Amino acid sequence: MQRHLNFWVRFCLGLLSVWMLALVAGCNNNPYPKGAEAENTLFTAFSERSPRYLDPTSSYSSNETPFTYQIYEPLYGYHYLKRPYTLVPKTAESVVQPQYLDRNGKPLPPDAPAEQIAESIYTIKIKPGILFAPHPAFAKDAQGHYLYHHLTRDQVGDKRSPWQFAQTGTRELTADDYVYAIKRHATTRTAAPVFGVFSEYIEGLAEYGKLIRAEDKKLRAGLPASAIDKPFLDFRKWPLPGAQALDKYTLRIRIKGKYPQWKYWMAMSFLAPVPWEADAFYSQPGMAGNGLSLNTWPVGTGPYMMWESIQDRRHVLKRNPNYRGVPYPCEGTDKDKADGLLADCGKKTPFVDTIVFNMEKEAVPQDTKFRQGYLDVPEFDQMSYGNAYKIQMEDSDKVNKEFTEKGIVLARTVDLSISYMGFNWLDPVVGKGDTPEQQVRNRKLRQALSIAIDWDEFNRIFPKAAGEVAQGPLPAGVFGSRHGTREGLNPVTHRWVNGVAVRRPIDDAKRLLAEAGYPDGRDAKTGKPLVLNYDYGRPATPEAKATLDWTTKQFAKLGIQLEIRATDYNQFQDKVRRGKHQIFSWGWLADYPDAENFLFLLYGPNAKSEHDGENAANYSNPEYDKLYSQLRFMDDGPAKQAVIDKMVHILQEDAPWSFGYFPYASGAYQHWVHNGKPSIMVRDQAQYYRLDVKDRERSLKQWNRPNYWPIALLVVLVVAMGWGAARLLRLREQQTAVADNGRGGL
Repeated sequence: MQRHLNFWVRFCLGLLSVWMLALVAGCNNNPYPKGAEAENTLFTAFSERSPRYLDPTSSYSSNETPFTYQIYEPLYGYHYLKRPYTLVPKTAESVVQPQYLDRNGKPLPPDAPAEQIAESIYTIKIKPGILFAPHPAFAKDAQGHYLYHHLTRDQVGDKRSPWQFAQTGTRELTADDYVYAIKRHATTRTAAPVFGVFSEYIEGLAEYGKLIRAEDKKLRAGLPASAIDKPFLDFRKWPLPGAQALDKYTLRIRIKGKYPQWKYWMAMSFLAPVPWEADAFYSQPGMAGNGLSLNTWPVGTGPYMMWESIQDRRHVLKRNPNYRGVPYPCEGTDKDKADGLLADCGKKTPFVDTIVFNMEKEAVPQDTKFRQGYLDVPEFDQMSYGNAYKIQMEDSDKVNKEFTEKGIVLARTVDLSISYMGFNWLDPVVGKGDTPEQQVRNRKLRQALSIAIDWDEFNRIFPKAAGEVAQGPLPAGVFGSRHGTREGLNPVTHRWVNGVAVRRPIDDAKRLLAEAGYPDGRDAKTGKPLVLNYDYGRPATPEAKATLDWTTKQFAKLGIQLEIRATDYNQFQDKVRRGKHQIFSWGWLADYPDAENFLFLLYGPNAKSEHDGENAANYSNPEYDKLYSQLRFMDDGPAKQAVIDKMVHILQEDAPWSFGYFPYASGAYQHWVHNGKPSIMVRDQAQYYRLDVKDRERSLKQWNRPNYWPIALLVVLVVAMGWGAARLLRLREQQTAVADNGRGGL
């Protein structure tokens, strides 16, 4: 019996040891390898799928900008701190003014009337000595031949990263790389969302597009339509009149007529240089099937390069060893100076060596990691966290105390963006309509819905995505906007009461709905309920459910049934591109600080489904389009204001959008992250961030101290279990002895 007792004691002690080891090991909640917090690495997250397009010709979504604007360098950029936004040269030596020419090619003065200007000539000098990041596409042998430009499928093998090739190389950036990039917008090989816009302005690009389609067809002759391996389409073979390299460092771009907004396009990734070597490298057999393309592995001259890419899991940017470094800005606002944003004046950027993006599917664990200090910035492309945390601090003393003690930096401003709900103009129910009568009915339906969708309520319920309710498409800060004034009121959806805009009552919406032929949400002719489809560009996760429920209730106010069609963002983009959507939500982050960049979102020739442009509603109105054609040539002034007012009034009446709200741009930064300033215009922010890793190490230890009381509790519990087991065994031993004695007496 003693052996049984010893066994139970040893068992309990062993169990106690195992539990203690498990608990001690589990006390470390750090999601990263040991010592990662001491490295010059910035940790952040992304919450949707991996970016689809990192090719600068195709990339246009905000979730792609954390990568494209750190890797590529357009000719221009925006000053990181100055407001209003100011263009500054990046690879260009200076921000140039165009030379205007008349129809005979003779020079015109800078103040020449737009109708006299036949062509605008931009002559840009490129800074010498700029190098591309290391890449196998540039690797050469001793004789100067490219090592990896004639690979077979077997030689590519199972390689899925450029870093699996033994050799890399580089070369100097030249004007030809920008010429090549402009030409690539005529490609049929990938999405080119601004080809429609560019072909209107760049001399010869529309005709060049036809030429390229014909040449590409020749190259692909005999290949099945489904073939993913396609012969190299070498744009160097065919000249383009509108883009020329006058010499190694001089780029000339010829623009039709006068287009004042062109200077802003030169600050976007669409005008980032593309080396032909990268295009040729990725065109080889086996590359596409292995995910080797510019969409996954970009090649640029910027401060960072893609180092690791695991689809929907993890992306890592590393410092580009060939980057020349640029000085941190020395000018900013008074607030910038007070906030310490000028402390690094003149120091060479980038400051951070590595940026790690990890997938966070759920909002709660992502929030927890940030509050524990394991995310330095919650997300690069989501300028909403600062506002959400500010509201949490206002609502909770506990949260306020936590964030204050941890020194988390929250910043908020109203920036140049809009979130809206759109109606597909091609749809027979909510779109334009085929007949004059149907057009009137559909317009009244859209107006009724625009009243019913209460964006003021949305901002109260969803503070993380909050902003200022929009009366039209133009946020404050853009010339021509009348946001917040009586003149800017949308009379369809609001009334002006005591100096503020007040949403019209739901009865007004019900009246319009009845006039549209759907009294109480039913078709007046058939009596059937009106069922509308809402295409939502994210999976219907628990976090999304609240938003979807709110949206459904807005339509239910009118007795309308709303069917939710939720997909991931990539599938949603495909559906919109094919025109298969009905009602949808989307947003726009300004490409440049001009009214034209918002109003072009509803320009007919820029329709998404027909021209692959950014008019996702496929809206078309001849009067609006005519006014837009005037606007794009106009400089700021009274005449431009008058045209903008007419265009906004047309949109308010037609209601192709329920205008939604202008989101706050707000950032959240750990106190060891320096130089954070939220903006939706400045997208190359990574190079300006600086980490105090010693401060991070200290804070993480302090914020994540292990709690050992559960171990003590389990020690007591296991000892009690052991004592109980021993006592039970003794009792049984005594009972057995008594029984044995009883049998012996018989």
